[in-house]
Amino acid sequence: MRDFEDSTLWLVSSFERMRAETGSSGFARLNAASVLPSTLSAELTQLGREHRSGGVLDVVAACIRQRENALILLRHRGLVWPLTVFPRINLHHLPRPISSSLEQSNLDLQVIGVEPPGLRPPSHVIYEPMNEESSYRPLQPLLWVLAQHAPSAQLVEDIGGRAAYRVAAGFTPDAVAIGGALGPALRRLRSEIASLPDIARWPGMDRERATRLLNGVYLQGGLMVLRSHHAARDSASPVSRLRGLLRSSPR
Repeated sequence: MRDFEDSTLWLVSSFERMRAETGSSGFARLNAASVLPSTLSAELTQLGREHRSGGVLDVVAACIRQRENALILLRHRGLVWPLTVFPRINLHHLPRPISSSLEQSNLDLQVIGVEPPGLRPPSHVIYEPMNEESSYRPLQPLLWVLAQHAPSAQLVEDIGGRAAYRVAAGFTPDAVAIGGALGPALRRLRSEIASLPDIARWPGMDRERATRLLNGVYLQGGLMVLRSHHAARDSASPVSRLRGLLRSSPR
Protein backbone atom coordinates (compact mmCIF):
# COMPACT_ATOMS: atom_id res chain seq x y z
CA MET A 1 0.00 0.00 0.00
CA ARG A 2 1.41 3.40 -0.90
CA ASP A 3 2.11 5.99 1.74
CA PHE A 4 -0.58 8.56 2.45
CA GLU A 5 1.84 11.37 1.55
CA ASP A 6 2.59 9.89 -1.89
CA SER A 7 1.93 12.51 -4.59
CA THR A 8 0.93 9.77 -7.04
CA LEU A 9 -2.84 9.46 -6.76
CA TRP A 10 -4.65 6.13 -6.80
CA LEU A 11 -6.62 5.01 -9.80
CA VAL A 12 -10.31 4.73 -8.96
CA SER A 13 -10.32 1.10 -10.11
CA SER A 14 -7.41 0.19 -7.81
CA PHE A 15 -8.98 2.04 -4.90
CA GLU A 16 -12.36 0.33 -5.32
CA ARG A 17 -10.73 -3.08 -5.64
CA MET A 18 -8.70 -2.55 -2.47
CA ARG A 19 -11.74 -1.29 -0.56
CA ALA A 20 -13.79 -4.30 -1.69
CA GLU A 21 -11.06 -6.70 -0.60
CA THR A 22 -10.19 -5.10 2.76
CA GLY A 23 -13.29 -3.11 3.73
CA SER A 24 -11.05 -0.06 4.20
CA SER A 25 -10.12 2.91 2.06
CA GLY A 26 -6.50 2.58 3.13
CA PHE A 27 -6.27 6.14 4.38
CA ALA A 28 -7.05 5.52 8.08
CA ARG A 29 -3.73 6.21 9.77
CA LEU A 30 -4.81 7.63 13.14
CA ASN A 31 -6.36 5.63 15.95
CA ALA A 32 -7.85 8.52 17.90
CA ALA A 33 -11.11 8.60 15.93
CA SER A 34 -12.59 5.57 14.23
CA VAL A 35 -15.87 7.24 13.24
CA LEU A 36 -16.97 10.71 12.25
CA PRO A 37 -18.51 12.97 14.93
CA SER A 38 -22.23 12.30 15.32
CA THR A 39 -23.31 15.79 14.26
CA LEU A 40 -21.33 15.67 11.04
CA SER A 41 -22.41 12.11 10.38
CA ALA A 42 -26.06 13.15 10.79
CA GLU A 43 -25.64 15.95 8.22
CA LEU A 44 -24.02 13.59 5.75
CA THR A 45 -26.80 11.05 6.26
CA GLN A 46 -29.37 13.76 5.51
CA LEU A 47 -27.49 14.70 2.35
CA GLY A 48 -27.69 11.05 1.32
CA ARG A 49 -31.47 11.05 1.78
CA GLU A 50 -31.67 14.13 -0.43
CA HIS A 51 -29.40 12.55 -3.05
CA ARG A 52 -26.76 15.25 -2.50
CA SER A 53 -24.08 13.14 -0.79
CA GLY A 54 -21.94 13.11 -3.94
CA GLY A 55 -21.87 16.90 -4.21
CA VAL A 56 -18.53 18.27 -3.09
CA LEU A 57 -19.89 21.69 -2.07
CA ASP A 58 -22.58 20.28 0.21
CA VAL A 59 -20.14 17.88 1.87
CA VAL A 60 -17.44 20.51 2.37
CA ALA A 61 -20.05 22.97 3.66
CA ALA A 62 -21.17 20.41 6.26
CA CYS A 63 -17.59 20.02 7.52
CA ILE A 64 -17.19 23.79 7.74
CA ARG A 65 -20.51 24.32 9.57
CA GLN A 66 -19.60 21.67 12.12
CA ARG A 67 -15.95 22.81 12.22
CA GLU A 68 -14.89 19.18 12.01
CA ASN A 69 -11.78 17.77 10.37
CA ALA A 70 -12.58 15.14 7.76
CA LEU A 71 -11.10 13.19 4.88
CA ILE A 72 -13.20 13.71 1.76
CA LEU A 73 -12.44 11.21 -0.99
CA LEU A 74 -13.00 12.79 -4.40
CA ARG A 75 -13.34 11.04 -7.75
CA HIS A 76 -11.85 13.19 -10.48
CA ARG A 77 -10.42 12.28 -13.89
CA GLY A 78 -10.22 8.59 -13.02
CA LEU A 79 -8.25 9.22 -9.82
CA VAL A 80 -8.99 9.34 -6.10
CA TRP A 81 -8.01 12.67 -4.53
CA PRO A 82 -7.85 12.40 -0.70
CA LEU A 83 -8.82 15.88 0.46
CA THR A 84 -8.44 16.44 4.20
CA VAL A 85 -10.02 19.64 5.53
CA PHE A 86 -9.11 21.34 8.81
CA PRO A 87 -11.76 24.11 9.10
CA ARG A 88 -10.70 25.37 12.53
CA ILE A 89 -7.22 26.33 11.34
CA ASN A 90 -8.16 27.11 7.72
CA LEU A 91 -5.96 24.44 6.14
CA HIS A 92 -6.41 21.53 3.79
CA HIS A 93 -4.16 18.68 2.70
CA LEU A 94 -3.89 17.16 -0.76
CA PRO A 95 -0.99 15.13 -2.14
CA ARG A 96 -0.98 17.52 -5.10
CA PRO A 97 -2.96 20.67 -6.02
CA ILE A 98 -6.29 20.07 -7.75
CA SER A 99 -7.11 23.57 -9.01
CA SER A 100 -5.44 23.37 -12.42
CA SER A 101 -6.94 19.93 -13.04
CA LEU A 102 -10.45 21.21 -12.28
CA GLU A 103 -9.95 24.09 -14.70
CA GLN A 104 -9.28 21.55 -17.47
CA SER A 105 -12.18 19.22 -16.65
CA ASN A 106 -14.70 19.14 -13.83
CA LEU A 107 -17.67 17.07 -15.02
CA ASP A 108 -16.72 13.92 -13.10
CA LEU A 109 -15.91 15.57 -9.75
CA GLN A 110 -17.79 13.58 -7.10
CA VAL A 111 -17.51 12.64 -3.43
CA ILE A 112 -17.12 8.87 -3.07
CA GLY A 113 -16.53 8.74 0.67
CA VAL A 114 -16.09 10.74 3.86
CA GLU A 115 -13.96 9.43 6.74
CA PRO A 116 -12.20 10.63 9.87
CA PRO A 117 -8.94 12.37 8.90
CA GLY A 118 -6.04 10.04 8.24
CA LEU A 119 -3.43 12.57 9.34
CA ARG A 120 -2.97 15.45 11.74
CA PRO A 121 -2.50 19.10 10.83
CA PRO A 122 1.06 20.41 11.06
CA SER A 123 2.18 21.61 14.48
CA HIS A 124 2.78 25.30 15.16
CA VAL A 125 1.12 26.25 11.88
CA ILE A 126 0.69 29.85 13.04
CA TYR A 127 4.42 30.28 13.49
CA GLU A 128 5.64 28.11 10.62
CA PRO A 129 4.12 29.23 7.29
CA MET A 130 3.61 26.54 4.66
CA ASN A 131 6.25 26.43 1.97
CA GLU A 132 5.53 25.87 -1.71
CA GLU A 133 6.36 22.17 -1.51
CA SER A 134 4.02 21.48 1.39
CA SER A 135 0.92 19.35 0.86
CA TYR A 136 -0.79 21.50 3.50
CA ARG A 137 -2.29 24.65 2.01
CA PRO A 138 -4.75 27.39 3.01
CA LEU A 139 -8.36 26.25 2.78
CA GLN A 140 -9.99 29.49 1.60
CA PRO A 141 -8.58 29.56 -1.96
CA LEU A 142 -9.58 25.92 -2.48
CA LEU A 143 -13.14 26.66 -1.35
CA TRP A 144 -13.44 29.35 -4.01
CA VAL A 145 -12.03 27.03 -6.69
CA LEU A 146 -14.49 24.28 -5.75
CA ALA A 147 -17.40 26.73 -5.86
CA GLN A 148 -16.39 27.87 -9.35
CA HIS A 149 -15.77 24.39 -10.77
CA ALA A 150 -18.29 22.07 -9.10
CA PRO A 151 -20.13 20.17 -11.86
CA SER A 152 -23.58 21.28 -10.75
CA ALA A 153 -24.21 25.00 -10.43
CA GLN A 154 -26.83 24.96 -7.67
CA LEU A 155 -26.84 26.79 -4.37
CA VAL A 156 -25.53 25.01 -1.32
CA GLU A 157 -28.66 23.88 0.48
CA ASP A 158 -28.03 26.07 3.53
CA ILE A 159 -28.39 29.29 1.51
CA GLY A 160 -31.13 28.26 -0.94
CA GLY A 161 -34.83 28.99 -0.81
CA ARG A 162 -36.39 32.44 -0.49
CA ALA A 163 -33.55 34.82 0.38
CA ALA A 164 -31.56 37.93 -0.41
CA TYR A 165 -27.82 38.21 0.03
CA ARG A 166 -25.07 40.62 0.97
CA VAL A 167 -21.35 40.35 1.64
CA ALA A 168 -20.70 40.65 5.37
CA ALA A 169 -18.90 43.72 6.66
CA GLY A 170 -15.23 43.09 7.25
CA PHE A 171 -15.11 40.04 5.00
CA THR A 172 -11.86 39.87 3.06
CA PRO A 173 -12.06 37.36 0.21
CA ASP A 174 -9.07 35.54 -1.15
CA ALA A 175 -7.27 37.47 -3.87
CA VAL A 176 -8.34 35.03 -6.58
CA ALA A 177 -12.00 35.81 -5.83
CA ILE A 178 -11.57 39.54 -6.41
CA GLY A 179 -10.16 39.24 -9.91
CA GLY A 180 -12.00 38.17 -13.02
CA ALA A 181 -15.60 38.69 -14.11
CA LEU A 182 -17.06 38.04 -10.64
CA GLY A 183 -15.03 40.80 -8.99
CA PRO A 184 -17.41 43.69 -9.81
CA ALA A 185 -20.42 41.70 -8.60
CA LEU A 186 -18.61 40.82 -5.40
CA ARG A 187 -17.78 44.47 -4.77
CA ARG A 188 -21.39 45.48 -5.52
CA LEU A 189 -22.67 43.01 -2.92
CA ARG A 190 -20.71 44.90 -0.29
CA SER A 191 -23.15 47.80 -0.55
CA GLU A 192 -26.32 46.23 -1.97
CA ILE A 193 -28.75 43.53 -0.88
CA ALA A 194 -29.95 41.40 -3.77
CA SER A 195 -31.60 38.08 -4.55
CA LEU A 196 -30.13 35.42 -6.82
CA PRO A 197 -32.40 36.44 -9.75
CA ASP A 198 -31.33 40.08 -9.26
CA ILE A 199 -27.61 39.24 -9.22
CA ALA A 200 -28.03 37.09 -12.33
CA ARG A 201 -29.21 40.20 -14.22
CA TRP A 202 -26.20 42.33 -13.28
CA PRO A 203 -23.70 43.20 -16.07
CA GLY A 204 -21.52 40.25 -16.99
CA MET A 205 -23.55 37.86 -14.83
CA ASP A 206 -26.00 35.04 -15.45
CA ARG A 207 -27.68 32.53 -13.17
CA GLU A 208 -24.75 30.11 -13.08
CA ARG A 209 -22.17 32.81 -12.34
CA ALA A 210 -24.38 34.29 -9.63
CA THR A 211 -24.86 30.87 -8.03
CA ARG A 212 -21.14 30.14 -8.04
CA LEU A 213 -20.40 33.57 -6.62
CA LEU A 214 -22.80 33.11 -3.70
CA ASN A 215 -21.53 29.60 -3.00
CA GLY A 216 -17.94 30.80 -2.96
CA VAL A 217 -18.60 33.69 -0.59
CA TYR A 218 -20.68 31.43 1.67
CA LEU A 219 -18.00 28.74 1.91
CA GLN A 220 -15.44 31.42 2.76
CA GLY A 221 -17.63 32.68 5.59
CA GLY A 222 -18.57 36.05 4.13
CA LEU A 223 -22.23 35.74 3.07
CA MET A 224 -25.21 37.26 4.86
CA VAL A 225 -28.45 35.39 4.06
CA LEU A 226 -31.53 37.56 4.63
CA ARG A 227 -34.79 35.61 4.61
CA SER A 228 -37.25 38.37 5.57
CA HIS A 229 -35.79 41.28 3.60
CA HIS A 230 -38.09 42.86 1.00
CA ALA A 231 -35.55 41.97 -1.70
CA ALA A 232 -35.76 38.24 -0.89
CA ARG A 233 -36.85 36.06 -3.80
CA ASP A 234 -37.16 32.33 -4.42
CA SER A 235 -33.75 31.06 -5.56
CA ALA A 236 -35.21 28.10 -7.47
CA SER A 237 -35.07 28.42 -11.23
CA PRO A 238 -38.31 28.17 -13.26
CA VAL A 239 -37.24 24.70 -14.40
CA SER A 240 -36.63 23.57 -10.80
CA ARG A 241 -40.00 24.93 -9.69
CA LEU A 242 -41.73 23.11 -12.56
CA ARG A 243 -40.00 19.86 -11.60
CA GLY A 244 -41.11 20.34 -7.99
CA LEU A 245 -44.71 20.84 -9.08
CA LEU A 246 -44.59 17.72 -11.25
CA ARG A 247 -43.18 15.66 -8.38
CA SER A 248 -45.85 16.89 -5.98
CA SER A 249 -48.82 16.56 -8.34
CA PRO A 250 -51.11 13.52 -7.91
CA ARG A 251 -50.60 10.70 -10.37
